Amino acid sequence: MHSEPSEHQKPMSKKPESSDADKPGLWAVIISVLAAMFGVQTEANRKRDFSSGNPLPYIIVFVVFLVLFVLSIAGIVSLVIGLSS
Repeated sequence: MHSEPSEHQKPMSKKPESSDADKPGLWAVIISVLAAMFGVQTEANRKRDFSSGNPLPYIIVFVVFLVLFVLSIAGIVSLVIGLSS
């Protein structure tokens, strides 16, 4: 007399831990951050980014791009002010 295990007896499936193969590469992180900055990130990429586990690469790439953006704007403003005087 063999019966299937009840719902309470079934072993819970563990969530597979993310391996290096699941993690997006540098270019994927850069493209993802740029797309998010412009507001054109796809839902599939957003889900991939949030399921990758570690937000640190995205934060680092964002900060680098933010600094570059601010320096670019400051350079353009300096150039325009210098040319107008």
